[in-house]
Amino acid sequence: MSSLPQIRVLTLNQDENNQYKLYRLEKGWILRFVLGPSLMASNVRLFCNHPDNLNSSYDRKKFYEIHWKTVTGIKSDRTDMIADVKIIIPGSFNYFFTIDNSVKQESSNGSGYFLVDPTLTAGDEEINMDAIVCQSVITKLLGPFKDWIPRLQVAYESGYNMVHFTPVQELGISNSAYSIRDQLKFSPVYSKGDTKQHDYSDLEKLVDYMNKNWKVMSLSDLVYNHTAKDSPWLWQHPECAFNLQNSPHLRPAYVVDRILEHFSLEVSKGLWEKDGIPAQVNSEYHLSAIGHALHHKVFPQYRLHEFFCLGVDNIIKEFKKAIENSPSPDDYTGNELHIIQDPNYHRFKSTIDMNLALKLFNTDSPRVNFGPGVFSRADRIAKCCEALTEHLIVLNANKEREVQDHIKCAIGNFIANAKWRFVNPAGPKISQVTEKEPLMHGYFIIPKAHEGSVEKEEKLSYEEPSHIMACNGWVMGDDPLRNFAEPGGRQVYLRRELVGWGDSVKLNYGKEPRDCPYLWQRMEDYTKISAKIFQGLRLDNCHSTPIHVAEHMLDVARKVRPNLYVIAELFTGSEHLDNLFMNRLGINSLIREALVAHDSHDQGRLVHRFGGDPVGAFIQPRIKPLVPCVAHALFYDQTHDNECPIEKRSAWDLWPTGAMVAISNCAIGSNRGYDQMVPIHINVVTEERLYTSWSTHPSPEPPFINGTFGITAGKKALNRLHYWLARQGYSQVYVDQVDYNTVSITRHKPQSHESVVLIARTSFSHPGNPLEQGYIKNISVQGMVDEIILEGRLHKSSQFEYKRNSDYINGLPDYYLQLREHFPVHESQVIRTRSLDDGQATEISFFNMTPGSVVAIKCSLPEVARGAILEIRRGLGHFGYMLRSYSGNTMFSDAEDSSFRGIVSKLNFADLNRCLYRIDQEERDDCYGFGAYNVPNSGNLVYCGIKGVMSLLSVIRPTNDLGHPLCCNLRDGNWLPDYLANRLKVHSGLENLAKWFQSIFKHLEKMPRYLIPCYFDAILTGADIVLSEAAKDLMSDFVRDGSNFVKMLSLTAYQLVGYTCQARLPFLSPKLVPRPRQEFNNKTKQLEEAALSMSAGFPHFGGGYMRNWGRDTFISLRGLLLVTGQYELARHIILGYAGTLRHGLIPNLLNEGTGARFNARDAVWYWLIAIRDFCQQVKDGYNILKDPVSRLFPTDDSPSLRPGEHDQPLYEVMQEALNRHAQGVSFRERNAGVQIDDQMTDLGFNVQVGIDWSTGFVFGGNEHNCGTWMDKMGSSAKAGNKGKPATPRDGSAVELVGMCAGVVQWLASANEKKLYPYDGVECLQNGKKEKVTYKAWFEKIKANFEKCYFIAEKADPNNEPRPDLINRRGIYKDTLNASFCWTDYQLRCNFPVAMMACPDLFTTEKAWKALTMAEKILMGPLGMKTLDPSDYSYRGDYFNDNDTTDMYVANGWNYHQGPEWVWPVGFFLRAKLHFAHKLESKNPGILNQTKLYINSVLCKHYEEILSNPWRGLPELTNSNGQYCPGSCRTQAWSSATILETLHDMAKLEE
Repeated sequence: MSSLPQIRVLTLNQDENNQYKLYRLEKGWILRFVLGPSLMASNVRLFCNHPDNLNSSYDRKKFYEIHWKTVTGIKSDRTDMIADVKIIIPGSFNYFFTIDNSVKQESSNGSGYFLVDPTLTAGDEEINMDAIVCQSVITKLLGPFKDWIPRLQVAYESGYNMVHFTPVQELGISNSAYSIRDQLKFSPVYSKGDTKQHDYSDLEKLVDYMNKNWKVMSLSDLVYNHTAKDSPWLWQHPECAFNLQNSPHLRPAYVVDRILEHFSLEVSKGLWEKDGIPAQVNSEYHLSAIGHALHHKVFPQYRLHEFFCLGVDNIIKEFKKAIENSPSPDDYTGNELHIIQDPNYHRFKSTIDMNLALKLFNTDSPRVNFGPGVFSRADRIAKCCEALTEHLIVLNANKEREVQDHIKCAIGNFIANAKWRFVNPAGPKISQVTEKEPLMHGYFIIPKAHEGSVEKEEKLSYEEPSHIMACNGWVMGDDPLRNFAEPGGRQVYLRRELVGWGDSVKLNYGKEPRDCPYLWQRMEDYTKISAKIFQGLRLDNCHSTPIHVAEHMLDVARKVRPNLYVIAELFTGSEHLDNLFMNRLGINSLIREALVAHDSHDQGRLVHRFGGDPVGAFIQPRIKPLVPCVAHALFYDQTHDNECPIEKRSAWDLWPTGAMVAISNCAIGSNRGYDQMVPIHINVVTEERLYTSWSTHPSPEPPFINGTFGITAGKKALNRLHYWLARQGYSQVYVDQVDYNTVSITRHKPQSHESVVLIARTSFSHPGNPLEQGYIKNISVQGMVDEIILEGRLHKSSQFEYKRNSDYINGLPDYYLQLREHFPVHESQVIRTRSLDDGQATEISFFNMTPGSVVAIKCSLPEVARGAILEIRRGLGHFGYMLRSYSGNTMFSDAEDSSFRGIVSKLNFADLNRCLYRIDQEERDDCYGFGAYNVPNSGNLVYCGIKGVMSLLSVIRPTNDLGHPLCCNLRDGNWLPDYLANRLKVHSGLENLAKWFQSIFKHLEKMPRYLIPCYFDAILTGADIVLSEAAKDLMSDFVRDGSNFVKMLSLTAYQLVGYTCQARLPFLSPKLVPRPRQEFNNKTKQLEEAALSMSAGFPHFGGGYMRNWGRDTFISLRGLLLVTGQYELARHIILGYAGTLRHGLIPNLLNEGTGARFNARDAVWYWLIAIRDFCQQVKDGYNILKDPVSRLFPTDDSPSLRPGEHDQPLYEVMQEALNRHAQGVSFRERNAGVQIDDQMTDLGFNVQVGIDWSTGFVFGGNEHNCGTWMDKMGSSAKAGNKGKPATPRDGSAVELVGMCAGVVQWLASANEKKLYPYDGVECLQNGKKEKVTYKAWFEKIKANFEKCYFIAEKADPNNEPRPDLINRRGIYKDTLNASFCWTDYQLRCNFPVAMMACPDLFTTEKAWKALTMAEKILMGPLGMKTLDPSDYSYRGDYFNDNDTTDMYVANGWNYHQGPEWVWPVGFFLRAKLHFAHKLESKNPGILNQTKLYINSVLCKHYEEILSNPWRGLPELTNSNGQYCPGSCRTQAWSSATILETLHDMAKLEE
């Protein structure tokens, strides 16, 4: 069975440019795009230039639209919209998206790149990039072509599987390996002495031979930036260079170059000796004299500023003529004159904007001082000219100072270069200035005929400019995206900031092929030849090559060879810029150098950085986020550009550094000569000796070598080890800095848990005593040591002495490597081993680990540990993991009865609540001695169940954060696994699950501790997936078929609905059928009814009297229980609360019913609405109205009765509640005083509710209490708010009126359908009882509602008794007839509740206006502001511990005065959706716009639930979505109302 593809998920965000992020993929994977929060409301069109099938060839500019699809099929829920790109070819690919329905890339709103690795083949083997072992050779040192095979055989015999050839083309006059004379010709020098003239076809055959017979791949350079100065084609096509014809801006730099050239020649001839400058420049004094001469004698005579300055006289003549011939252009824009540079850089030919000059100086403004005596036009013109002349002189003076700064910099750089070449001990220390060795090499190539005086050369630069060409080089610290030779830069040629290469000319491609057709075509041909021959290409001088040129050429190369391996050196100085080059060019690996490390610790850091997961890394899921990565490295111990490591460090370091590079988990490389310990830098320009050839002779003489030379045999062993590790999957790395010189590096294979540990004793400087080990602390390695893979120590012999061979490159003969491979550990000559007491690890001590020593050992797990891991993997098969045994066989579970899935299939809702969730208080209230698990240095887990651990693991796993305290705790002991199993074991329904966990966790104890986090995570992750699936399977089709967002919201039902024996739901009637579940109460020690109740939120409302709130429960019931299909749980909760009815009210604080408080005016209405929802949504839902309710308080003064003592059908209880309201209720709370509320004043305990029959509106409360959800009672005596409700909302609160209308409208209909036995209520009017039907009641409310509540957009005196209190128009009042009259007119978030309780109360247009206002004013990122920010009382940030004297915020008095609550958002969005649907016929498109808006809002909630460790939605946030520390992190009504919104959207779609 073929494995499922890996999927990487990339989230798109608005205005996000990812061109500086590096994303790596592999062929066969799927790149999955999803929408981020900022794009949920946008019409996103996605495009990618990765071909959509293998028959389509890649074209960088051809983009395919990637169409969005929904995982669930519910288009309205955009959280699960995906767009997949199946990766089928390698290369670099670009994507972009638009939000304006455009298909054009220039209209993109966001974009990025991704790289796909090539498939490389060595012989018949397919290898990945980490298995590359590359050796660089300087091709010209291979000698005649006929001798290449034996010379290249050295690489093959040394274990390399790739050879990097420097350019194989004909080289230029300098013979530099990178100065190419003819890009299209295989160098004829390789055919000297041969009867055949070799060409590219012969090279291709040789490369094929290497691949087929040696399994050695080949790679060569592409040099696009320059060509040799003697390239014949360049002189025929000078337009291909930056010359003084197409780049006249270089003319001043050219003159400077000639000045310095002539000066250097004069110095070489002794003409400056009288000024203290001899031809033998060798001291700082000489350099100072050079500087003085250049500054004061040489440069002043050439007046270089004149190239940039104005010809004042000519401009004044033109100005005067213009004044005479035309009026001043008054409407001309601009206020400041600037010099306009002459494009050909003639002296004094720069000019100005004459129209602007006329505007500014042909004027009567104060700029021109006419003075006295100006009577004629001629005098006036003269004054204008005089003023302009003064200004022009100032401009020229400023320009002269600017040029002088350039010249000063140029002289400084000239002297610095001379210092390096002639004086600095670290430089070449040239003895004398000569024509061939000037003080500084020139920047320009000129025809011989131009040579002469500076004046002559300047003159000819105008007359014959095309063959004066700029040399190439590179500029330190320059912007690599800008061509330093083009105009507009920082004048690097003039300022002598270029590190010049005098043998090469910089090529000038222009912006596109038509700018220089010949050059583009020539380089395309060159590219095609190279790509046809070589499997890989190296971009030379990549950072200085115009990026658009490299892009084009590599596209050409990939058409020739799609699986092209591209590498480059980049010196951009920025990882972001490196990534940009890699993205745009499709670079697969960046060359990295070990020699940049300053000590072994730094070198170990490089090994760690360049590849590999940490040892013991977590098993990653198949589908995971696409995260930016570090550029893949081709890690060299020495590149051909590096200085000699023997000179930089010591000969003793070559072997250990080579070993550290070889053990790295990335591609590795070396330079020819490193292995033979060549003690000098093999210079790509000056070296002329040839490489040696391979011989099998035991003692070969030059020009031959064998494996005994230098460290060749050792490097072969290391190279083979590197290749084997990559092929076998040793993908995990651990670097341990043992001491300053000693480094231990582990490569680990996660499939078999075998390890290879390499220990290297480096020597970054020459050791004082190479034969002395010194103290090295013991180290321990995991597992048993199976064998020594290799052991090598470098030695020095006094019998040999190095002598430079004049014909062949030779290494140090006096150093040799003592190497042994594959032998038992007890035969080691450098280490001793001892098995530690736990049998899981081995201690290694050192006794002969001298400088230049390396040992590599292979370790494996003990048999007991191996068996334990096999058992765990077998257990993981229960989850469907495709894990394999050590033999490679896929492991599945058997015995369905004992399988995890079989056990889980028998669990019910309460069981799943307990094994997945439960907070600390719930667990403690169970009285079994458990609470939340405490992770040292981290804190308590948020849940006692599996989700608590998963909350941490989900953060730890993606980044392999094995240093997290949870991982430390797992490694330190078995406490957490034992806890998870033991807490389940005490519950009868979970015993089998506990046994399963115990049986698999016991195997963790037998494995090495470093592996426990990985396997524990795999067990928990698998269990979590299966248990979560089981939880979802118990839910409705809407949940099962819904998006991940829907599923996560639904799981909050399992979080918050459960049983706790110390906060029980009131016992239900014994007559209820079927009977509720039972559970053993460990506190009372008896089996009892255990119906589940709903917590308001965590962590504040887990248990005790604070757990169950009537208001919160019934706001949440529809979303968490009805939408999810948990009808029986909802039924029990409705009936349980019904039993507590008293005074016609449902309690808010339930306290098991017997301790309930009846101070909430709104809870009963939420309860009635919930009953309506149950009846309407559940099949046969109206049957609940006949269910028996066991009344605790049949009368207001009744004592609490036992279950079944007084049963009534639910409809009677409902009717009682309505009748009591209709007739009015007034009472004082029982036990009023500090015993039930130590904050409230005495009058606050007086409760009144009733109906205003003039309007039909429910009313109640007083200024001393707060009977709605905005129920914050002041508690700060210091601040003066103690006993004062912040939001009494007495009178008729808008949502209560809406719910009342919704209930009576429903009951009127139900009565008509014979589903409810009562058609109305009896009320007291004028002291008499009167019958009011539900229909009449509803009609009365409807007739008065908008008249009383809606504040019209325009003043309406008939309905505005207090216009002075109106702050906003086009809104609905929050209350009516409140004690504090101004609060009626406040804009709050309550009216949408009324809208969804009874939409028929609202006029569609008015409703939409009010919703629009709320969206604009109240909506925050996650919640809705509870008060209009323009209100005087608005305070947006809630802190319950505020101990200030500010009344408005002290002790959190502003709880509902601005902070942004989440649950009203659901009602608001549902209302928007409802009324948009009604408006659609009049305003087509508004419904779709509303859906998009809803998605844009909800995506933030999706983001929150994914990132929230409690995996829920919070109670509230502070202003602008800021985290509120006093908020519950997961709140029932928050998740419920958002889930209702998604449900409404799905239903609307149906």
